[in-house]
Amino acid sequence: MIESSNKDTSTTQKYSRAKVWHYVPSLPIQVSDYFRSPFSLFAILKWIFNGWFPISERLVIVVLSVLSWVLFHPAIEACIELEFSWVAQIYIRNLFLLILVAGGLHLHFYIWRKQGDNLHYDSRPLARDNKKFSFKSQILDNMFWSIVSGVSVWSAYEVLMMWSMANGYIPMLLLPDDYPLLMLLIFLVPIWETLYFFIIHRLLHWRPLYRTVHYLHHRNTNVGPWSGMSMHPVEHLIYFGTILVHFIVPANPLLIIYHLQYYSLSAISTHTGYRGFKVGGLLILPLGTFHHQLHHRYFECNYGGLEIPMDKWTGSFHDGTDDSHQQFIAKLRHNAVSKG
Repeated sequence: MIESSNKDTSTTQKYSRAKVWHYVPSLPIQVSDYFRSPFSLFAILKWIFNGWFPISERLVIVVLSVLSWVLFHPAIEACIELEFSWVAQIYIRNLFLLILVAGGLHLHFYIWRKQGDNLHYDSRPLARDNKKFSFKSQILDNMFWSIVSGVSVWSAYEVLMMWSMANGYIPMLLLPDDYPLLMLLIFLVPIWETLYFFIIHRLLHWRPLYRTVHYLHHRNTNVGPWSGMSMHPVEHLIYFGTILVHFIVPANPLLIIYHLQYYSLSAISTHTGYRGFKVGGLLILPLGTFHHQLHHRYFECNYGGLEIPMDKWTGSFHDGTDDSHQQFIAKLRHNAVSKG
């Protein structure tokens, strides 16, 4: 998910003075150029380039996926039968990755405070001694649900897909002949994520599901790295259900690994609470998105991402500006009166 990196505008300054946020990026938040009018191939190519290069969470996850596939993954032939050894190998690797990424980001930004509050959207501390969280701690609550439920469901889906692929239930990409298709599908995963996430996220905000399932994730009105994968087990089942598309869309083990790692690790990075890593005054690696930060603060906006502007098309887009916020408040009041 991409946000503009230009200097802050006067609108940003006005929004900052409202003291709602500690840091606000350049506003208004921009959706992708794929569907803008007039059509501009140059703008689309620029959007794509900025989303992947020179360094991005997407590239980092691709590298981690390749390393996972080459060094820490069973041969597909070994997956024909469900055996403890290769199932445990997948689980332990995913557990290690979750702790490495979420734990590493938490240490960097919240324990060691390497950036202080520089690029920190909401500088309030993460909740402690709060009864709404398990163990009365936001961090322990998030760690528990991320590890106990998140890693288990993530790994279970990966085991299912590898077993299904080994037994011929999933159309298989044949390498090296299908390398171009593999590269295309890797590129399309973030776009698919925007569409899939919007659909299931709107479903999760349906009152019965919200009150019984999604409420757990939304305990985090102020987010940190451990918040991204902190979900109810039912939500994990729905969230990682994205991978089932490969019973139709061809795949190979690398694509399955990347697809699941993108959904897990990008959930962590987008909930970092910071705009990203800053070195020598420069933003080196974008991470947390203000777009989703707004959702956690206001709940009823920005259900999807920016690649496919579903929120804009359905009237739930909050671009971060004062005007957009006033329209959002007016809509909430109108809906409250209508429900009456």
